Amino acid sequence: MNSVLALPDSGGAFPVLVVFGLCVVLTLFLSIGSITHEKNELSGFYLGQRQLPSLVNGLAIFGSYMSAAGMLGNPGLIALTGYDGIAYVMGPMVAWSVLVLLVAEPFHSTARFTIGDSLALRLRARPAHLAAGIASVVVCLMYLTAQLVGAGALAASVLGIEGDAAQRVVVAALGFLMVLYVVIGGMRAATLVQSIKAVVLLAAGLVIVLAVLSDLGWSPVRLLDSAVLHSGLGDPFLEPGIRFHSHTSKIDSVSLQLAFVLGAAALPHVLMRIGTVSSGRRARKSAAWAACLVSVFTLFEVITGLGSAALIGSKTIEGDAASGNRAVLLLAERLGGSFLLTVVSCVAFLTIVGVVAALTLTAAASLAHDVYGATIMRGKVSEKSELLVARLGVGLIGVAAIALSMAAQHLNIAFLVSLAFAIAASAILPALLCNLWWRGFTTRGAVWSTYGGLLVAVLLTALSPAVSGNPTALWPGWDFAVFPLRNPGIISIPVGFLLAWAGSVSDRGQPGGADYTDTELRVLTGTGTGLRGD
Repeated sequence: MNSVLALPDSGGAFPVLVVFGLCVVLTLFLSIGSITHEKNELSGFYLGQRQLPSLVNGLAIFGSYMSAAGMLGNPGLIALTGYDGIAYVMGPMVAWSVLVLLVAEPFHSTARFTIGDSLALRLRARPAHLAAGIASVVVCLMYLTAQLVGAGALAASVLGIEGDAAQRVVVAALGFLMVLYVVIGGMRAATLVQSIKAVVLLAAGLVIVLAVLSDLGWSPVRLLDSAVLHSGLGDPFLEPGIRFHSHTSKIDSVSLQLAFVLGAAALPHVLMRIGTVSSGRRARKSAAWAACLVSVFTLFEVITGLGSAALIGSKTIEGDAASGNRAVLLLAERLGGSFLLTVVSCVAFLTIVGVVAALTLTAAASLAHDVYGATIMRGKVSEKSELLVARLGVGLIGVAAIALSMAAQHLNIAFLVSLAFAIAASAILPALLCNLWWRGFTTRGAVWSTYGGLLVAVLLTALSPAVSGNPTALWPGWDFAVFPLRNPGIISIPVGFLLAWAGSVSDRGQPGGADYTDTELRVLTGTGTGLRGD
Protein backbone atom coordinates (compact mmCIF):
# COMPACT_ATOMS: atom_id res chain seq x y z
CA MET A 1 0.00 0.00 0.00
CA ASN A 2 1.34 3.41 -0.87
CA SER A 3 1.58 6.17 1.67
CA VAL A 4 -1.83 6.60 3.19
CA LEU A 5 -1.47 10.08 4.68
CA ALA A 6 0.85 12.99 4.82
CA LEU A 7 0.95 15.77 7.33
CA PRO A 8 1.60 19.12 5.71
CA ASP A 9 3.92 21.46 7.53
CA SER A 10 1.49 22.83 10.07
CA GLY A 11 2.85 22.80 13.54
CA GLY A 12 4.66 19.50 13.73
CA ALA A 13 3.73 16.18 15.19
CA PHE A 14 3.94 17.02 18.91
CA PRO A 15 0.26 18.01 19.36
CA VAL A 16 -0.80 14.81 17.59
CA LEU A 17 1.42 12.75 19.88
CA VAL A 18 0.01 14.44 22.98
CA VAL A 19 -3.65 14.10 22.01
CA PHE A 20 -3.24 10.54 20.77
CA GLY A 21 -1.31 9.62 23.93
CA LEU A 22 -4.20 10.93 26.04
CA CYS A 23 -6.66 8.85 23.98
CA VAL A 24 -4.53 5.74 24.48
CA VAL A 25 -4.31 6.26 28.24
CA LEU A 26 -8.04 6.94 28.52
CA THR A 27 -9.10 3.88 26.55
CA LEU A 28 -6.61 1.70 28.44
CA PHE A 29 -8.04 2.78 31.78
CA LEU A 30 -11.56 2.18 30.49
CA SER A 31 -10.48 -1.30 29.38
CA ILE A 32 -9.15 -2.05 32.85
CA GLY A 33 -12.37 -0.72 34.35
CA SER A 34 -14.39 -2.99 32.06
CA ILE A 35 -13.07 -6.16 33.75
CA THR A 36 -15.99 -8.11 35.22
CA HIS A 37 -16.26 -11.15 37.42
CA GLU A 38 -19.48 -12.79 36.30
CA LYS A 39 -19.74 -16.52 36.67
CA ASN A 40 -20.01 -17.07 32.96
CA GLU A 41 -16.60 -15.62 32.11
CA LEU A 42 -16.55 -16.97 28.55
CA SER A 43 -19.78 -15.19 27.64
CA GLY A 44 -18.42 -12.01 29.19
CA PHE A 45 -15.18 -12.18 27.21
CA TYR A 46 -16.85 -12.95 23.88
CA LEU A 47 -20.11 -11.01 24.16
CA GLY A 48 -20.01 -8.81 27.26
CA GLN A 49 -22.72 -10.96 28.88
CA ARG A 50 -25.25 -9.94 26.16
CA GLN A 51 -26.21 -6.87 28.20
CA LEU A 52 -25.42 -3.99 25.86
CA PRO A 53 -28.22 -1.51 25.00
CA SER A 54 -29.24 -1.45 21.34
CA LEU A 55 -28.00 2.09 20.73
CA VAL A 56 -24.59 1.43 22.31
CA ASN A 57 -24.25 -1.77 20.32
CA GLY A 58 -25.29 0.05 17.16
CA LEU A 59 -22.55 2.60 17.81
CA ALA A 60 -20.06 -0.22 18.38
CA ILE A 61 -21.13 -2.03 15.18
CA PHE A 62 -20.64 1.21 13.25
CA GLY A 63 -17.28 1.67 14.97
CA SER A 64 -16.10 -1.84 14.14
CA TYR A 65 -17.29 -1.58 10.52
CA MET A 66 -16.07 1.90 9.56
CA SER A 67 -12.37 1.57 8.79
CA ALA A 68 -9.77 4.17 7.93
CA ALA A 69 -10.59 3.53 4.27
CA GLY A 70 -14.04 4.97 4.85
CA MET A 71 -12.78 8.03 6.65
CA LEU A 72 -9.78 8.78 4.44
CA GLY A 73 -10.00 6.85 1.19
CA ASN A 74 -13.62 7.43 0.21
CA PRO A 75 -13.60 11.27 0.29
CA GLY A 76 -10.34 11.23 -1.67
CA LEU A 77 -11.85 8.92 -4.26
CA ILE A 78 -14.84 11.25 -4.64
CA ALA A 79 -12.54 14.26 -4.95
CA LEU A 80 -10.69 12.60 -7.84
CA THR A 81 -13.44 10.74 -9.68
CA GLY A 82 -16.65 12.61 -8.88
CA TYR A 83 -19.76 10.64 -9.83
CA ASP A 84 -17.96 7.29 -9.99
CA GLY A 85 -16.59 7.84 -6.48
CA ILE A 86 -20.02 8.76 -5.12
CA ALA A 87 -21.57 5.63 -6.66
CA TYR A 88 -18.78 3.51 -5.15
CA VAL A 89 -19.30 4.98 -1.68
CA MET A 90 -23.09 4.65 -1.77
CA GLY A 91 -23.04 0.96 -2.70
CA PRO A 92 -22.20 -0.52 0.73
CA MET A 93 -25.19 1.25 2.28
CA VAL A 94 -27.39 -1.37 0.61
CA ALA A 95 -25.61 -4.09 2.57
CA TRP A 96 -27.16 -2.97 5.80
CA SER A 97 -30.66 -3.74 4.55
CA VAL A 98 -29.49 -7.35 4.05
CA LEU A 99 -28.09 -7.42 7.58
CA VAL A 100 -31.17 -5.84 9.16
CA LEU A 101 -33.83 -7.77 7.26
CA LEU A 102 -32.32 -11.23 6.72
CA VAL A 103 -29.45 -11.80 9.15
CA ALA A 104 -29.43 -9.86 12.43
CA GLU A 105 -32.38 -11.28 14.37
CA PRO A 106 -32.22 -14.93 13.17
CA PHE A 107 -28.43 -15.00 13.61
CA HIS A 108 -28.75 -13.78 17.18
CA SER A 109 -31.29 -16.51 17.90
CA THR A 110 -29.18 -19.33 16.47
CA ALA A 111 -25.59 -18.33 17.34
CA ARG A 112 -24.14 -18.67 20.80
CA PHE A 113 -20.85 -16.92 20.01
CA THR A 114 -19.66 -17.45 16.42
CA ILE A 115 -20.87 -18.16 12.89
CA GLY A 116 -19.95 -21.80 13.46
CA ASP A 117 -22.47 -21.99 16.32
CA SER A 118 -25.28 -20.88 14.02
CA LEU A 119 -24.37 -23.53 11.43
CA ALA A 120 -23.83 -26.29 14.00
CA LEU A 121 -27.30 -25.84 15.47
CA ARG A 122 -28.72 -27.97 12.64
CA LEU A 123 -25.60 -29.28 10.85
CA ARG A 124 -22.87 -31.69 11.96
CA ALA A 125 -20.87 -29.74 14.50
CA ARG A 126 -17.21 -30.46 13.70
CA PRO A 127 -17.18 -29.79 9.93
CA ALA A 128 -19.49 -26.78 10.33
CA HIS A 129 -17.37 -25.20 13.06
CA LEU A 130 -14.08 -25.89 11.27
CA ALA A 131 -15.21 -24.43 7.95
CA ALA A 132 -16.71 -21.32 9.55
CA GLY A 133 -13.67 -20.88 11.81
CA ILE A 134 -11.16 -21.06 8.96
CA ALA A 135 -13.12 -18.63 6.77
CA SER A 136 -13.52 -16.19 9.68
CA VAL A 137 -9.82 -16.23 10.57
CA VAL A 138 -8.80 -15.68 6.92
CA VAL A 139 -11.13 -12.69 6.53
CA CYS A 140 -10.02 -11.15 9.83
CA LEU A 141 -6.30 -11.62 9.13
CA MET A 142 -6.51 -9.98 5.71
CA TYR A 143 -8.47 -7.07 7.13
CA LEU A 144 -6.07 -6.79 10.09
CA THR A 145 -3.01 -6.75 7.84
CA ALA A 146 -4.40 -3.95 5.71
CA GLN A 147 -5.35 -1.90 8.78
CA LEU A 148 -1.93 -2.23 10.40
CA VAL A 149 -0.08 -1.40 7.18
CA GLY A 150 -2.27 1.68 6.93
CA ALA A 151 -1.46 2.50 10.57
CA GLY A 152 2.26 2.38 9.85
CA ALA A 153 1.95 4.67 6.84
CA LEU A 154 -0.37 6.98 8.78
CA ALA A 155 2.10 7.28 11.66
CA ALA A 156 5.02 7.87 9.31
CA SER A 157 3.21 10.72 7.58
CA VAL A 158 1.42 12.37 10.49
CA LEU A 159 4.17 12.01 13.08
CA GLY A 160 7.01 12.72 10.70
CA ILE A 161 8.59 9.32 11.26
CA GLU A 162 11.19 8.28 8.71
CA GLY A 163 12.70 4.89 8.02
CA ASP A 164 11.35 1.36 7.84
CA ALA A 165 12.47 0.47 11.35
CA ALA A 166 10.54 3.36 12.90
CA GLN A 167 7.37 2.45 11.01
CA ARG A 168 7.69 -1.16 12.14
CA VAL A 169 8.00 -0.01 15.74
CA VAL A 170 4.77 1.98 15.40
CA VAL A 171 2.96 -1.00 13.85
CA ALA A 172 4.19 -3.32 16.58
CA ALA A 173 3.17 -0.82 19.27
CA LEU A 174 -0.35 -0.46 17.87
CA GLY A 175 -0.69 -4.23 17.54
CA PHE A 176 0.48 -4.75 21.11
CA LEU A 177 -1.94 -2.07 22.29
CA MET A 178 -4.85 -3.88 20.66
CA VAL A 179 -3.81 -7.22 22.14
CA LEU A 180 -3.66 -5.56 25.56
CA TYR A 181 -7.13 -4.02 25.20
CA VAL A 182 -8.76 -7.28 24.17
CA VAL A 183 -6.90 -9.57 26.62
CA ILE A 184 -7.76 -7.27 29.53
CA GLY A 185 -11.42 -6.58 28.84
CA GLY A 186 -12.62 -8.78 25.97
CA MET A 187 -15.80 -7.60 24.30
CA ARG A 188 -16.49 -4.91 26.88
CA ALA A 189 -13.12 -3.27 26.24
CA ALA A 190 -13.57 -3.58 22.47
CA THR A 191 -17.04 -2.04 22.80
CA LEU A 192 -15.67 0.93 24.73
CA VAL A 193 -12.97 1.54 22.13
CA GLN A 194 -15.41 1.17 19.23
CA SER A 195 -18.12 3.35 20.81
CA ILE A 196 -15.68 6.14 21.64
CA LYS A 197 -14.24 5.90 18.15
CA ALA A 198 -17.75 6.03 16.61
CA VAL A 199 -18.78 9.16 18.54
CA VAL A 200 -15.51 10.94 17.82
CA LEU A 201 -15.61 9.93 14.15
CA LEU A 202 -19.16 11.22 13.70
CA ALA A 203 -18.36 14.44 15.54
CA ALA A 204 -15.23 15.09 13.47
CA GLY A 205 -17.11 14.31 10.28
CA LEU A 206 -19.89 16.72 11.23
CA VAL A 207 -17.40 19.50 12.06
CA ILE A 208 -15.69 19.13 8.67
CA VAL A 209 -19.02 19.06 6.82
CA LEU A 210 -20.27 22.20 8.60
CA ALA A 211 -16.95 23.95 7.93
CA VAL A 212 -17.14 23.06 4.23
CA LEU A 213 -20.71 24.27 3.87
CA SER A 214 -19.95 27.44 5.84
CA ASP A 215 -16.97 28.24 3.60
CA LEU A 216 -19.20 27.83 0.53
CA GLY A 217 -22.05 29.93 1.83
CA TRP A 218 -24.27 27.00 2.88
CA SER A 219 -25.17 26.44 -0.76
CA PRO A 220 -25.20 22.86 -2.15
CA VAL A 221 -25.33 24.32 -5.66
CA ARG A 222 -22.20 26.34 -5.01
CA LEU A 223 -20.53 23.21 -3.59
CA LEU A 224 -21.23 21.26 -6.78
CA ASP A 225 -20.31 24.12 -9.10
CA SER A 226 -17.05 24.78 -7.29
CA ALA A 227 -16.18 21.05 -7.25
CA VAL A 228 -16.76 20.84 -11.01
CA LEU A 229 -14.75 24.02 -11.62
CA HIS A 230 -11.72 22.92 -9.57
CA SER A 231 -11.79 19.27 -10.58
CA GLY A 232 -10.03 20.02 -13.85
CA LEU A 233 -12.53 17.77 -15.63
CA GLY A 234 -15.47 20.09 -16.15
CA ASP A 235 -19.03 18.74 -16.37
CA PRO A 236 -17.89 15.08 -16.81
CA PHE A 237 -16.84 15.23 -13.12
CA LEU A 238 -20.51 14.66 -12.22
CA GLU A 239 -21.07 12.07 -14.94
CA PRO A 240 -20.21 8.35 -14.95
CA GLY A 241 -17.09 7.15 -16.73
CA ILE A 242 -14.08 8.85 -15.12
CA ARG A 243 -12.96 5.84 -13.11
CA PHE A 244 -14.78 3.06 -14.93
CA HIS A 245 -14.49 3.87 -18.62
CA SER A 246 -13.76 0.53 -20.32
CA HIS A 247 -16.02 -2.52 -20.46
CA THR A 248 -13.64 -4.48 -18.22
CA SER A 249 -13.45 -1.71 -15.63
CA LYS A 250 -17.25 -1.41 -15.58
CA ILE A 251 -17.60 -5.14 -14.94
CA ASP A 252 -14.90 -4.84 -12.30
CA SER A 253 -16.92 -2.06 -10.67
CA VAL A 254 -20.00 -4.27 -10.53
CA SER A 255 -17.91 -7.10 -9.08
CA LEU A 256 -16.46 -4.84 -6.40
CA GLN A 257 -19.83 -3.38 -5.48
CA LEU A 258 -21.34 -6.85 -5.27
CA ALA A 259 -18.57 -7.92 -2.89
CA PHE A 260 -19.05 -4.87 -0.70
CA VAL A 261 -22.85 -5.01 -0.66
CA LEU A 262 -23.09 -8.71 0.22
CA GLY A 263 -19.81 -9.07 2.09
CA ALA A 264 -20.61 -6.36 4.63
CA ALA A 265 -23.57 -8.46 5.83
CA ALA A 266 -21.27 -11.43 6.52
CA LEU A 267 -18.17 -9.86 8.06
CA PRO A 268 -17.32 -12.01 11.11
CA HIS A 269 -16.48 -9.08 13.40
CA VAL A 270 -19.79 -7.38 12.58
CA LEU A 271 -21.79 -10.59 13.07
CA MET A 272 -20.12 -11.28 16.42
CA ARG A 273 -21.33 -7.91 17.68
CA ILE A 274 -24.90 -8.95 16.87
CA GLY A 275 -24.79 -11.31 19.86
CA THR A 276 -23.91 -8.68 22.45
CA VAL A 277 -27.54 -7.71 23.11
CA SER A 278 -30.13 -9.73 25.00
CA SER A 279 -32.70 -10.52 22.27
CA GLY A 280 -33.16 -10.90 18.55
CA ARG A 281 -35.36 -7.82 18.44
CA ARG A 282 -32.60 -5.74 20.03
CA ALA A 283 -30.10 -7.26 17.61
CA ARG A 284 -32.22 -6.02 14.72
CA LYS A 285 -32.50 -2.59 16.36
CA SER A 286 -28.72 -2.51 16.83
CA ALA A 287 -28.19 -3.28 13.15
CA ALA A 288 -30.76 -0.62 12.25
CA TRP A 289 -28.93 1.97 14.37
CA ALA A 290 -25.66 0.99 12.69
CA ALA A 291 -27.30 1.26 9.25
CA CYS A 292 -28.50 4.79 10.06
CA LEU A 293 -25.06 5.83 11.27
CA VAL A 294 -23.38 4.36 8.19
CA SER A 295 -25.85 6.27 5.99
CA VAL A 296 -25.19 9.53 7.83
CA PHE A 297 -21.43 9.11 7.64
CA THR A 298 -21.65 8.19 3.96
CA LEU A 299 -23.37 11.54 3.39
CA PHE A 300 -20.51 13.17 5.31
CA GLU A 301 -18.02 11.41 3.01
CA VAL A 302 -19.78 12.71 -0.11
CA ILE A 303 -19.81 16.30 1.15
CA THR A 304 -16.21 16.04 2.35
CA GLY A 305 -15.08 14.60 -0.99
CA LEU A 306 -16.85 17.28 -3.00
CA GLY A 307 -15.59 19.90 -0.56
CA SER A 308 -12.03 18.70 -1.04
CA ALA A 309 -12.38 19.05 -4.80
CA ALA A 310 -14.00 22.47 -4.41
CA LEU A 311 -11.60 24.00 -1.87
CA ILE A 312 -8.32 22.16 -2.55
CA GLY A 313 -8.67 21.13 -6.19
CA SER A 314 -8.51 17.62 -7.59
CA LYS A 315 -5.17 18.19 -9.31
CA THR A 316 -3.57 19.41 -6.08
CA ILE A 317 -4.92 16.39 -4.21
CA GLU A 318 -3.70 13.99 -6.88
CA GLY A 319 -0.32 15.69 -6.99
CA ASP A 320 0.06 15.24 -3.24
CA ALA A 321 -0.95 11.55 -3.42
CA ALA A 322 -2.17 9.68 -6.48
CA SER A 323 -4.61 7.67 -4.34
CA GLY A 324 -6.29 10.81 -2.95
CA ASN A 325 -6.03 9.42 0.59
CA ARG A 326 -4.59 12.68 1.91
CA ALA A 327 -7.54 14.80 0.80
CA VAL A 328 -9.22 14.87 4.22
CA LEU A 329 -6.05 16.08 5.96
CA LEU A 330 -5.44 18.72 3.32
CA LEU A 331 -9.05 19.87 3.71
CA ALA A 332 -8.81 19.88 7.51
CA GLU A 333 -5.73 22.10 7.39
CA ARG A 334 -7.39 24.40 4.86
CA LEU A 335 -10.46 24.79 7.08
CA GLY A 336 -9.09 24.74 10.61
CA GLY A 337 -5.33 24.94 10.50
CA SER A 338 -3.11 22.76 12.66
CA PHE A 339 -5.76 22.30 15.36
CA LEU A 340 -8.34 20.64 13.10
CA LEU A 341 -5.56 18.72 11.37
CA THR A 342 -4.42 17.35 14.73
CA VAL A 343 -7.97 16.34 15.62
CA VAL A 344 -8.55 14.56 12.30
CA SER A 345 -5.19 12.78 12.56
CA CYS A 346 -6.05 11.45 16.02
CA VAL A 347 -9.50 10.37 14.84
CA ALA A 348 -7.78 8.42 12.06
CA PHE A 349 -5.64 6.65 14.65
CA LEU A 350 -8.71 5.83 16.77
CA THR A 351 -10.49 4.55 13.67
CA ILE A 352 -7.75 2.01 13.05
CA VAL A 353 -7.61 1.11 16.75
CA GLY A 354 -11.36 0.35 16.90
CA VAL A 355 -11.41 -1.85 13.81
CA VAL A 356 -8.27 -3.75 14.81
CA ALA A 357 -9.71 -4.48 18.27
CA ALA A 358 -12.89 -5.96 16.76
CA LEU A 359 -11.00 -8.07 14.24
CA THR A 360 -8.53 -9.39 16.81
CA LEU A 361 -11.24 -10.50 19.22
CA THR A 362 -13.30 -12.15 16.47
CA ALA A 363 -10.36 -14.06 15.01
CA ALA A 364 -9.32 -15.24 18.48
CA ALA A 365 -12.88 -16.39 19.24
CA SER A 366 -12.99 -18.37 15.99
CA LEU A 367 -9.69 -20.06 16.84
CA ALA A 368 -10.63 -20.88 20.43
CA HIS A 369 -14.30 -21.73 20.01
CA ASP A 370 -14.59 -23.15 16.50
CA VAL A 371 -11.19 -24.70 15.85
CA TYR A 372 -10.02 -25.66 19.34
CA GLY A 373 -13.21 -26.20 21.32
CA ALA A 374 -15.63 -27.62 18.76
CA THR A 375 -13.22 -29.32 16.33
CA ILE A 376 -10.10 -30.42 18.17
CA MET A 377 -11.75 -31.06 21.54
CA ARG A 378 -15.06 -32.22 19.96
CA GLY A 379 -17.02 -29.82 22.17
CA LYS A 380 -15.71 -31.39 25.39
CA VAL A 381 -13.86 -28.38 26.74
CA SER A 382 -14.36 -26.37 29.92
CA GLU A 383 -15.10 -22.66 29.77
CA LYS A 384 -11.93 -21.97 31.74
CA SER A 385 -9.82 -23.87 29.21
CA GLU A 386 -11.47 -22.21 26.21
CA LEU A 387 -11.10 -18.78 27.79
CA LEU A 388 -7.38 -19.39 28.26
CA VAL A 389 -7.03 -20.46 24.62
CA ALA A 390 -9.02 -17.42 23.52
CA ARG A 391 -6.69 -15.05 25.40
CA LEU A 392 -3.67 -16.85 23.93
CA GLY A 393 -5.37 -16.67 20.55
CA VAL A 394 -5.58 -12.89 20.85
CA GLY A 395 -1.81 -12.79 21.21
CA LEU A 396 -1.29 -15.27 18.37
CA ILE A 397 -3.55 -13.34 15.98
CA GLY A 398 -1.89 -10.08 17.01
CA VAL A 399 1.61 -11.42 16.37
CA ALA A 400 0.57 -12.93 13.02
CA ALA A 401 -1.06 -9.68 11.88
CA ILE A 402 1.95 -7.61 12.96
CA ALA A 403 4.34 -9.97 11.13
CA LEU A 404 2.24 -9.91 7.95
CA SER A 405 1.87 -6.14 8.00
CA MET A 406 5.62 -5.66 8.45
CA ALA A 407 6.33 -7.99 5.54
CA ALA A 408 3.80 -6.11 3.41
CA GLN A 409 4.92 -2.64 4.46
CA HIS A 410 6.01 -1.56 0.97
CA LEU A 411 3.50 -3.57 -1.01
CA ASN A 412 0.30 -2.36 -2.57
CA ILE A 413 -2.10 -4.44 -0.51
CA ALA A 414 -5.23 -2.32 -0.88
CA PHE A 415 -6.85 -5.28 -2.61
CA LEU A 416 -6.84 -7.20 0.71
CA VAL A 417 -9.82 -5.23 2.01
CA SER A 418 -11.91 -5.88 -1.09
CA LEU A 419 -10.79 -9.53 -1.06
CA ALA A 420 -11.89 -9.83 2.58
CA PHE A 421 -15.35 -8.62 1.56
CA ALA A 422 -15.38 -10.97 -1.43
CA ILE A 423 -14.52 -13.99 0.75
CA ALA A 424 -17.14 -13.01 3.31
CA ALA A 425 -19.74 -12.79 0.54
CA SER A 426 -18.56 -15.97 -1.24
CA ALA A 427 -17.70 -18.31 1.65
CA ILE A 428 -19.70 -17.12 4.68
CA LEU A 429 -22.90 -15.49 3.39
CA PRO A 430 -24.16 -18.43 1.24
CA ALA A 431 -23.82 -20.91 4.11
CA LEU A 432 -25.28 -18.45 6.59
CA LEU A 433 -28.36 -17.51 4.54
CA CYS A 434 -29.03 -21.08 3.41
CA ASN A 435 -28.71 -22.34 6.96
CA LEU A 436 -31.19 -19.78 8.27
CA TRP A 437 -33.75 -19.80 5.48
CA TRP A 438 -33.52 -23.01 3.40
CA ARG A 439 -35.02 -26.23 4.73
CA GLY A 440 -33.03 -28.35 2.25
CA PHE A 441 -29.59 -27.16 3.38
CA THR A 442 -27.09 -29.81 4.58
CA THR A 443 -23.63 -30.14 6.10
CA ARG A 444 -22.11 -30.97 2.71
CA GLY A 445 -23.63 -27.82 1.26
CA ALA A 446 -22.07 -25.74 4.05
CA VAL A 447 -18.64 -27.33 3.63
CA TRP A 448 -18.67 -27.07 -0.17
CA SER A 449 -19.83 -23.45 -0.23
CA THR A 450 -17.46 -22.29 2.51
CA TYR A 451 -14.28 -23.93 1.25
CA GLY A 452 -15.25 -23.57 -2.41
CA GLY A 453 -16.13 -19.89 -2.14
CA LEU A 454 -12.91 -19.25 -0.21
CA LEU A 455 -10.68 -21.08 -2.69
CA VAL A 456 -12.29 -19.57 -5.81
CA ALA A 457 -12.06 -16.03 -4.40
CA VAL A 458 -8.41 -16.42 -3.41
CA LEU A 459 -7.42 -18.20 -6.65
CA LEU A 460 -9.07 -15.66 -8.94
CA THR A 461 -7.49 -12.81 -6.99
CA ALA A 462 -4.07 -14.47 -7.27
CA LEU A 463 -4.55 -14.58 -11.05
CA SER A 464 -5.85 -11.01 -11.30
CA PRO A 465 -4.23 -7.65 -12.18
CA ALA A 466 -4.27 -6.81 -8.47
CA VAL A 467 -1.40 -9.27 -7.93
CA SER A 468 0.66 -9.09 -11.15
CA GLY A 469 0.90 -7.62 -14.61
CA ASN A 470 0.88 -3.86 -13.99
CA PRO A 471 2.85 -1.19 -12.08
CA THR A 472 0.28 -0.97 -9.23
CA ALA A 473 0.09 -4.74 -8.65
CA LEU A 474 1.33 -6.60 -5.61
CA TRP A 475 4.20 -8.02 -7.70
CA PRO A 476 4.62 -5.59 -10.60
CA GLY A 477 7.62 -7.45 -12.03
CA TRP A 478 5.60 -10.61 -12.69
CA ASP A 479 2.74 -11.22 -15.08
CA PHE A 480 0.41 -14.18 -14.58
CA ALA A 481 -2.83 -12.18 -14.58
CA VAL A 482 -5.10 -14.42 -16.66
CA PHE A 483 -8.27 -13.29 -14.81
CA PRO A 484 -9.10 -9.77 -16.03
CA LEU A 485 -10.91 -8.42 -12.95
CA ARG A 486 -9.31 -7.12 -9.78
CA ASN A 487 -12.14 -8.32 -7.57
CA PRO A 488 -13.50 -11.88 -7.95
CA GLY A 489 -16.93 -11.25 -6.43
CA ILE A 490 -18.93 -11.43 -9.63
CA ILE A 491 -17.71 -15.02 -10.11
CA SER A 492 -16.94 -16.30 -6.60
CA ILE A 493 -20.21 -15.20 -4.97
CA PRO A 494 -22.50 -17.08 -7.41
CA VAL A 495 -20.11 -20.06 -7.14
CA GLY A 496 -20.53 -20.01 -3.35
CA PHE A 497 -24.32 -20.14 -3.59
CA LEU A 498 -24.19 -22.74 -6.37
CA LEU A 499 -21.94 -25.00 -4.26
CA ALA A 500 -24.30 -24.62 -1.30
CA TRP A 501 -27.15 -25.89 -3.50
CA ALA A 502 -25.13 -28.61 -5.26
CA GLY A 503 -23.65 -29.95 -2.04
CA SER A 504 -27.03 -30.04 -0.35
CA VAL A 505 -28.99 -31.78 -3.12
CA SER A 506 -26.24 -34.41 -3.52
CA ASP A 507 -25.90 -35.15 0.20
CA ARG A 508 -27.31 -38.64 0.67
CA GLY A 509 -26.49 -38.56 4.38
CA GLN A 510 -29.06 -35.81 4.97
CA PRO A 511 -31.73 -36.30 2.27
CA GLY A 512 -34.19 -33.44 2.13
CA GLY A 513 -31.92 -31.29 4.27
CA ALA A 514 -30.67 -31.28 7.84
CA ASP A 515 -33.24 -31.08 10.63
CA TYR A 516 -34.69 -27.58 10.43
CA THR A 517 -37.17 -27.75 13.32
CA ASP A 518 -35.16 -26.01 16.04
CA THR A 519 -33.57 -23.49 13.69
CA GLU A 520 -36.90 -22.60 12.09
CA LEU A 521 -38.48 -22.05 15.50
CA ARG A 522 -35.69 -19.72 16.53
CA VAL A 523 -35.70 -17.85 13.20
CA LEU A 524 -39.47 -17.30 13.27
CA THR A 525 -39.89 -16.54 16.97
CA GLY A 526 -36.59 -14.91 17.83
CA THR A 527 -36.06 -17.13 20.86
CA GLY A 528 -32.86 -18.93 21.87
CA THR A 529 -29.17 -18.10 22.03
CA GLY A 530 -27.68 -20.77 19.81
CA LEU A 531 -27.31 -23.39 22.56
CA ARG A 532 -28.71 -26.81 21.89
CA GLY A 533 -31.56 -27.41 24.22
CA ASP A 534 -31.68 -23.93 25.74
